[in-house]
Parts: sequence; structure tokens; C-alpha cells
Amino acid sequence: MASTDAARGTVGILANPMAGRDVRRLAARASTTTLEIKRDQVARVAIGAVAGGARRVMVMKEPFRIATSAVENLEVGAEIEIVDVGSELRAGDSERAACAMRERGCDVLVVLGGDGTQRVVAQAWEEAPLVPLSTGTNNVFPVAVEATAAGAAAGLVASGAVPLEAVLRRAKCVRIEIDGASPDLALVDAVLLVDDAVGNFMPFEPGRMRRLVLARAEPTAVGCSPIGGLLEPCGAEDDFGVEVVCGAGPNGGSALLAPISPGLFRTVHVTSTRRIELGERVVVEGPGVLAFDGDRERTLAPGQSAHLRVERDGPRVIDVAAALTLAARSGRFKDRGHWHDGFDHARGDFDCC
Repeated sequence: MASTDAARGTVGILANPMAGRDVRRLAARASTTTLEIKRDQVARVAIGAVAGGARRVMVMKEPFRIATSAVENLEVGAEIEIVDVGSELRAGDSERAACAMRERGCDVLVVLGGDGTQRVVAQAWEEAPLVPLSTGTNNVFPVAVEATAAGAAAGLVASGAVPLEAVLRRAKCVRIEIDGASPDLALVDAVLLVDDAVGNFMPFEPGRMRRLVLARAEPTAVGCSPIGGLLEPCGAEDDFGVEVVCGAGPNGGSALLAPISPGLFRTVHVTSTRRIELGERVVVEGPGVLAFDGDRERTLAPGQSAHLRVERDGPRVIDVAAALTLAARSGRFKDRGHWHDGFDHARGDFDCC
């Protein structure tokens, strides 16, 4: 249920403990996001949220105690609520937590994770006002912004100090309709692979890629997005998508050197690249595996078809810079004292330590 105007001011913080820690790091040069880094990020989001006006902060309970340990000793004058969804350190944890926070009256959701985590949350709560923060392997959809600022923007919007409509943008996504099966979505890329399997967590083999539909083809990214981005750039604000058709082997098209994972360049043989209009359908056919935002998710049987299209009806994303700019212009942070947050400046540590 949504918060009433009188009860507004709740920020949910959802940190995927497994984001940035998967096996793909063994085959590339990605940095591992430690539990301590995530804990500190959650604390900074929470502090920023209260500074922005949040009166309640929700976090998810999970076995590593990332979020709960981050907020248990904060003294910021806001209610802290722990949401327990029986975490099993699986993707379903983020889904259940997002739904639970929505039901408890969350106004704005801050999600720490990569493209895959953001996708899971978007599927669970498509209309969530969202601040997506990068902590994963593939980080095209989430933003790289200081957690303190992200929290402050979330708190400003949650409390009504900054109007949501003034700082909101609707993201693009790839909508997938599969014959005889439930629909799906991808926030950045949907890829048809051959001779692969659902559950394979290693980086994609370029020779197994056959067709890519990209909501964002970013030349500065890693993963599947730059395969289109190095040929036909397409950013978050562009009202079109990109389709890339790949072949097998040296005779399967022009050779493109692309970063398919952090620090890992591979040659992809590209047959064709083109812009696709919003709503234009691209049909792919099995046998094969459909991967969404870097994760192999669905199997296509021989002859089974899937229809893919890029639409601007994805998550509702809050522009952090725009929110803080509006707050600055309205003097939101002027003439305010700070609260006692447990930090002893004379000793240089926290009272609880």
C-alpha cells in the first residue's frame, strides 16, 4: 500500500549481499565488493536519507547482517525498521523484500546491486520510485553516485521536500513475450545464446551469441551493452533501441573487439547492427537460451518464438543530481543543526565501538 500524505517519509534500502561477488570474477578482472563496503554504503544512504527528510528507514535482514549492522547504532532521530523475509541469499530475497517494503508503506527504494539485482526489484515492484546504486558486476542501469547523496535524494523525495514528478524519469527496458510462457523483461540487454544453459554464471562466449536487443548500447560499459555501443551508441535518454545480429566464427561477420566483462575483451563477430524504434518487435526463435542483463534465465525450445521490443515503460528512476539541485535552490539544508549520530569526533570513532 502507498503511504498517506500524513505518513510520508519512508526510505527503503535494499542491498543484495551477493551482488559483486559472483563466480564471473574468476574469469575476468572485476573487483569484489566486500561486505564491509556495502555495510558502509548502507549507513551512508540511511544518514543521507534522514538528512533529506526521511522519518523512517527500512532495511532487509539477511545472514551477513550487512544492512542491520549498518543501522543498529545510528542515532539519527528516525525510526529504523528491519524487514525480515527469511533471506536465503538468493535472487528471490530482493523480490520479497521489495514487496514487503511496498506493503509497509515505503515511499522511495534505494537498491544496491548490479543490473541483475535491479531487474529483480523492477519485476517485483515496477512502479517503485527508485534510486539504483552500482555494486554489481554489470552496472549499466544503476548509477555510480556517492551513497550519501543517493540517500539524501531519496529522503528529499520521500518526505515531499522535492516533488517526485520534478526529478523522475521513466527508464527504457526490453519487454519479452515468449510463446506459451510467461512474459519477462530486461533493463539493459536481452540476448539469444546457442549451445548454452540456464544457470551458467560464466561470462558469455561471443561465438554463442546470435541476437542482442539493447535498451541501452553504452560504449563506456562492459557486458553486452558495448557490443552495440561501440557500433551504434544508444543512451538512457535516446528514444530508440539497438539490435545486433552475431554470427559464428570468423566467417560470421565483422570482428568487433568488445569488453564483455571487466578487464576482459573478446572478439564478437557482428553480422548487422541497427536502430530499432520503441515498440518495434524483434522475433527470435529457439533452440537457445535467453539471457537478461547478464543472467541466463529462459530456455527456448526448438521452434519456440520470443518477441522482444524496447519500451519506455521501465522503472521510475529518481535523478539524484536534479533532486539535490532543487533542494539547494529552495534552501532545504540551510539553518539546520546536525543530530548526534554516535560519532565521537574527539576520539575519531563511534561511541559504541
